[in-house]
Amino acid sequence: MGPREPASLDQDRALVESVLARVPGAFEALVRTYQGLCWRIIHRMVRDPEDARELCQETFLRVHRHLSQYRFESSFRSWLGQVAYSVAVRYLKRKRLQIVAASDTDAHDEMLGRLRDGFDLESAYADGELVAHVRNAIEELSPMQRTLLAMYHFEEMSIGEIALVMQTPEGTVKSHLFRARATLRVRLRTILEKRG
Repeated sequence: MGPREPASLDQDRALVESVLARVPGAFEALVRTYQGLCWRIIHRMVRDPEDARELCQETFLRVHRHLSQYRFESSFRSWLGQVAYSVAVRYLKRKRLQIVAASDTDAHDEMLGRLRDGFDLESAYADGELVAHVRNAIEELSPMQRTLLAMYHFEEMSIGEIALVMQTPEGTVKSHLFRARATLRVRLRTILEKRG
């Protein structure tokens, strides 16, 4: 896991107010602090590194342009994550790429519902042999599910924060998270059985 972003609203407020007051270097500090989060959200959605870099730049331009609209009602990382996610979604729509795969919907729920949600992604990552398999399985998920897993497991965002970022109800986030984890569990179970 990467470096942690400022966790408190006080730190967020100080950083944002410095940028709004045009303190030299303040915006650069904000970018340095949050560029990793922006990259991870957008790259999970878009995958192409060059496009992801351009979309990160677009995200920070939007953040700079609209920073005065941030009202400290949620963490800054949630607000910035929301901007990054919406920039990536708009890109995928422009390219007519699928954001949510058919397998993300209720069609597979009966099969996946039979599985307990006990899959431990962190433990799977701790097993060196499984790391590549976990990464490949994650990459096969839809853009939304890849991003959701990254936010939940690797950014350690709460369901509520993810709901803010994705502008969707918490129940929908939980449902997609369950389906993504269940899909990974099915794929990785096959790998583990082969390892025997």
